[in-house]
Amino acid sequence: MEEHAEALEADLLRYYGVDLLDWHREELSSRRLAVLVRHLPPDSAFVRSREGEAAEWTLTDHLLAATVDHLAIANWMFASVNRDEYADPPQTPVPVPRPGAGAGAETEPVDASGGPAATGPSPTAAELARFFG
Repeated sequence: MEEHAEALEADLLRYYGVDLLDWHREELSSRRLAVLVRHLPPDSAFVRSREGEAAEWTLTDHLLAATVDHLAIANWMFASVNRDEYADPPQTPVPVPRPGAGAGAETEPVDASGGPAATGPSPTAAELARFFG
């Protein structure tokens, strides 16, 4: 908590007009301070300081990244099925980097369910035709 004290102090003043020193002066109860801290908005400096880049991603951002990933997989599947039998297979799509993956972290390809893609050789045209009947 001490490493985020400056961000917390700034947020208490910004959002509530409360000075953190009021807690030290016993003019602000621990319970009230805890409630104020617990309900700071996601864009507050304290939340960003504590959670890092993950705090900047909203539900909409996660849904958009999932949509992009699924569209890339669908396009890859279409291109794989419709390619010339002797052509090189298309490159497996790489998912949109999510918070917490770390800078430069390797991202694994994903399949249509959002899980890790199977590794190994690509299916042949005959195998795909047999599968899709």
